[in-house]
Amino acid sequence: MNLERDLDLGTHLGLGVGWRPELALAIDRRPDVGFVEILAENVDPRRPLPAPLRRLRERGVRIVVHSIGLSLGGAAPVDRRRLDRLARVAEWAGAVCVSDHVAFVRAGGRGTGHLLPVPRTEAALAVLCDNVAQARRVLPVPLALENIATLFDWPGNTFDEPALLTRLTAETGALLVLDVSNLYANARNLGFDGGAWLARAPLARIAYAHVGGGVARNGLWHDTHAHAVPPESLALLRQLRREAPLPGVLLERDDRFPPAAELDAELDAIAGAAELEVAPVALPSPAPPAPAPPAPASDRRALAVDQHALVGALMAGEAVPRGFDARLLEAEAQMLAAKRLRAAGRAWPRLDLEGAHRARFLAWARANPLAEADCGWEDGRRFRASL
Repeated sequence: MNLERDLDLGTHLGLGVGWRPELALAIDRRPDVGFVEILAENVDPRRPLPAPLRRLRERGVRIVVHSIGLSLGGAAPVDRRRLDRLARVAEWAGAVCVSDHVAFVRAGGRGTGHLLPVPRTEAALAVLCDNVAQARRVLPVPLALENIATLFDWPGNTFDEPALLTRLTAETGALLVLDVSNLYANARNLGFDGGAWLARAPLARIAYAHVGGGVARNGLWHDTHAHAVPPESLALLRQLRREAPLPGVLLERDDRFPPAAELDAELDAIAGAAELEVAPVALPSPAPPAPAPPAPASDRRALAVDQHALVGALMAGEAVPRGFDARLLEAEAQMLAAKRLRAAGRAWPRLDLEGAHRARFLAWARANPLAEADCGWEDGRRFRASL
């Protein structure tokens, strides 16, 4: 049963910030913040809403719940326990909508700790649409889907990402979170025109836009959410605002939190590029999904085989699947290992994973891939037991 309630979707979201405890005071002091985004996996709906979020909500700031765990592009059906928990978080936060990604994060019993791209084929699209439809039937608020940043692409794609997003939003009725910084990263790394990509995306379905920082390493652009927003991302945001209504735009910052003055300057630049005060735009209404049969079991099985092989190459040093660029997969594998190390290091600071045990952890991680349910704490615990 679809529990989407009749929210006031006429609301203009405006300027947003990804809420983090380190940014709570700066967000609270900024009167023009219209919405914040909280990470579903970082909150506990069994406890009261944190006081800073409660104060924001009382002054009219909207809350969006952002998830990274549904694995909507994965071969398996959506995990009902994760979906039910996400629905509870949305209710607990009084969220205006929930967002997740056009991606998968687990395959064949292994987790990735990171968002991976989906193949752009008819079979993979059928599975993705089926999973999104399952999620929409359970979630109590509209669902928006985000384009991700990636260092590599699947071989054998039969259409491009704008076509994928157009068909996905049309066939499922979902909204779109358009991340212009992810778009910039992919255009730079994979060699396509970001402006032409924007011109063909389903811009009328945008719930809000994301902007974040990144850094160049070894000839590739990494979307880090820990560095300043590059001018190229702001240029894409300006183009987006010229071509489509924009209900809101949000800055993502997850690490290396800047001083308040630097954060304010970045938010001012984002608000100016998006022209948020020129012509406030309402959130689009979620549409009913187009009637479609469930994804064939054969499509799920074939996708499961392909995704399992890819995750094995990235997380366990197994053979690179045929057709992939081995250099780019190695870059992705190194990035995933570094991210895994940071997550375990934050959970177990006394292990000194960035120092004395760095090389040993990375070797251990290659021989001990993440399980589906692993987090940084569990990963660090298992490594500690191996010492």
